[in-house]
Amino acid sequence: MGRRPEPHIKDRLLDACADHALAHGLPDRLEPLATATGTSARMLIYHFGTRDALLRAVLERARQRQLDAFGDLLRVRPGEPYPATLDRAWSAITGPGGQPYLRMFGRLRESAEQRLWPDFRRTATTDWLGPLEEGLRSIGRPDLATLVLAVIRGLIMDLDATGDTDRADRAFRHFLAALEHLSVPGEQGDGRPARPAGPDTAAEA
Repeated sequence: MGRRPEPHIKDRLLDACADHALAHGLPDRLEPLATATGTSARMLIYHFGTRDALLRAVLERARQRQLDAFGDLLRVRPGEPYPATLDRAWSAITGPGGQPYLRMFGRLRESAEQRLWPDFRRTATTDWLGPLEEGLRSIGRPDLATLVLAVIRGLIMDLDATGDTDRADRAFRHFLAALEHLSVPGEQGDGRPARPAGPDTAAEA
């Protein structure tokens, strides 16, 4: 009877492969991943079945990390206006911590690697609509999620093409200033109706 793959070993190998791919890009061959995990290409095939199955698993693991990290950045924070949340999220997404994900999945949209994840372009769009709708609901405008996502993705493409961080940052902050004017009056950053002015609220100001 042959050995059966051990899930905890497979999971550890997958994490190490994802670390390597985020740092250096998704390789064409298994050898770089074998070196990064301290094992052999044969053992990787033993655990994952085929080269393409491993590469797809690496992409999915990296994508889940991105969803967790970026999703948390887009979450509503009590007492913080949502445009301010988006401003902070933009800085993190386009900063050093977010760049590996943008590089990996930007290439996936444009390259032959799409065969590993044929519906990725659609998924890469719809994944973010839910978190943005939830966040924008706090200012009464969940209907603007598609617009906000289009602006973010467009500026990320601009930044990737030009490297002009200052211009992209300015453009995004101009957009956020316009977004504040599109919010529904009476909504606070945490989604609660604004309290009418009165002696108590004046004293708190």
